Amino acid sequence: MTSAAPTIASTTALDAEEVVAAFRTAGFGPFTGVPCSFLGPVISCLERRHPDDYVIAANEGEAVAISAGARLAGRRPVVILQNSGLGNAVNPLTSLCHTLRLPVLLLVTWRGEPGSPDEPQHELMGQITPGILTAMGIRHELLPNTSELLTERLRAAAAHMDATGLPFAFVVPKGAVAPVPRTPRQPSGAGGPLLRSEAIGHVMRLVGDRALVVATTGKTARELERDRDRAGNLYVVGSMGCASSVALGVALHAPSKRVVVLDGDGAALMRLEAMATIGRTAPPNLLHIVFDNGAYESTGGQPTGSAHVDFAGVATACGYRHTADVTTAEGLGEALSRLPAGGGPSLLRVRVAAYSDPGLGRPALPPPASAARFSAEVTA
Repeated sequence: MTSAAPTIASTTALDAEEVVAAFRTAGFGPFTGVPCSFLGPVISCLERRHPDDYVIAANEGEAVAISAGARLAGRRPVVILQNSGLGNAVNPLTSLCHTLRLPVLLLVTWRGEPGSPDEPQHELMGQITPGILTAMGIRHELLPNTSELLTERLRAAAAHMDATGLPFAFVVPKGAVAPVPRTPRQPSGAGGPLLRSEAIGHVMRLVGDRALVVATTGKTARELERDRDRAGNLYVVGSMGCASSVALGVALHAPSKRVVVLDGDGAALMRLEAMATIGRTAPPNLLHIVFDNGAYESTGGQPTGSAHVDFAGVATACGYRHTADVTTAEGLGEALSRLPAGGGPSLLRVRVAAYSDPGLGRPALPPPASAARFSAEVTA
């Protein structure tokens, strides 16, 4: 990594309150971005103590653009993102911030750091994260491991940004910020919202064994594999928000097969443009199901902002033929039974509880094997 100071090894963990206080004391804010579990405690602190200074963004590129606007308004904005989202941020960082000389400060988590075990979708990005930042001309260094060093390096970051008009990044390794214990709230039972795992079970029973099912990254794919593994399932890992576009590609080129995508609210919001393309191309064999729990559950339960979005209304405006918004198993069954065969594309928003089994494991099937098995089923 490039830095005016020696690279600082993160051997101790900072408290989230310390991190937020140091940034604010140094004059940085507002904060905007997409959560990562490495920075979940920081986001939770901002939501709790400084809600007016934290903006939920649907994707990382949007967060950079919002921050560029904040810079134009005289602020020193901070973008929070997982390194897997650097791809979404490359265009506004290079063609907006660099071109207009609008420096923003980045907090980029380092999933897949070489030598640190992680999920397969983070391996390549973990290897190339420092190189991507260097290629974009973004000076970067590891997040310091004491509040005193952080204060010093924040001053250096501000001086660099003021002198060059270019962004600066702190790379955040695993364990750099101390975790906050979180106990998922167990749903109350009868009369409460469906668990996502329950809703997945209902959907799989109702769509039948011949349907091809594409499951979005995170706990949706993990629950599907645990409970209903079969060759006709594709478990998308990483590439958050892309499951519906993958399903669209399958539906357009396997028109005799019914294709179902199991999406999430955060994922759907991250790539909302996919709904416009689905509506325009109008594959009659595509069913789009959005399980909406209102939270980025995998990163600590931060809100997605979906409570303010009418997914069914958006889908209708985009050209989907049928839509429904359901909250119960009975409503889900009725909505699916009303869908005419080959009458899609259709969208169902299924409101579910923000809860999953704390012992839920990772997918056992390696991603290339999952893709090959699914492709064989599609072309059979």
